[in-house]
Amino acid sequence: MRSQLTVKWSDTAVYPFDLEEQQPLPHDQARAWLDEQFTFFGCEPIRLTGKVLTADKVLSVAQAAGEARFRDPAHRAWAMAFARAASAALAKPVVTVDLPALTVGY
Repeated sequence: MRSQLTVKWSDTAVYPFDLEEQQPLPHDQARAWLDEQFTFFGCEPIRLTGKVLTADKVLSVAQAAGEARFRDPAHRAWAMAFARAASAALAKPVVTVDLPALTVGY
């Protein structure tokens, strides 16, 4: 089965991460990694209720990290960790994180 996460910043700035050869990340570890990054970057809940859905956390962390973390080879390890964590936490093999639209698609 195909396993890929794509982070889209614009029509010309699209960063796919192939997860086929990556060791799957356990769901609880994926959620813990996203929680750590959410706190590290000082992300705020998107919803007025203060509830943070996993998809919201994925969007917030990607946005706070910035495009350079996905584009630059120096940050490739972090970007791949993000891709593995987001895919496992969302429990979907193909995920698109569309930052201009603030959506997560499956």
